[in-house]
Amino acid sequence: MIKFEDVTKTYHIRKFHKKVLNPLSFEIQRGASLGICGANGAGKSTLMRLISGVEAPSSGRVMREGSCSWPIGYSSCFQSTLTGADNARFIARIYGREIDPLLDYVEDFAQLGAYFHQPIYSYSAGMLARLAFGISLAIDFDCYLVDEVTAAGDDRFRQRCADALHYRREMGTLVMISHDPGTLQLYCTTGAVLNGGNLVFYDTIEEAIAVHLHNQSIQ
Repeated sequence: MIKFEDVTKTYHIRKFHKKVLNPLSFEIQRGASLGICGANGAGKSTLMRLISGVEAPSSGRVMREGSCSWPIGYSSCFQSTLTGADNARFIARIYGREIDPLLDYVEDFAQLGAYFHQPIYSYSAGMLARLAFGISLAIDFDCYLVDEVTAAGDDRFRQRCADALHYRREMGTLVMISHDPGTLQLYCTTGAVLNGGNLVFYDTIEEAIAVHLHNQSIQ
């Protein structure tokens, strides 16, 4: 379960202040498969980072029961001068996992070849996403956060991602951001729309997508 209590987020950049999220209070129950819609710049990735704990709110509280992945595809969780393998080793130690089995899983799943043993700064955006996806799936979380990463890689890799996400969805909680309605409908049953700093929940992902597309048409 993930619970927000009057959570806000404002960025202060020199003399510029950008309020991204108005006070948000909601719960995401264990076992949910939630798709979040919103325009570019609406704050979807910020919301995901708050859910995961990568960022702290400006005010309010975020509470979590059980473990939560970092946003899959969020490359800032890696140290760029270390190799992909070294980053995987470090994360294995943080979560108390056996190193060799985790490395074997990530290397097989991410399909980075020789780049797995090269520094992160040499990776493309797609390679970073694949590494993050592989490491996230190598660790059993209660809640998985997915941010557009399913488009990374070739058809075979995307199918492996789809199979893995469907399995994880059945075993726990899934929260997903995507600009592709088809992707959200494939993985999610309920939906929410982030617009103007407010998050509104809907009983079905189809309803959330319809509201989002309507918002886009009038903006």
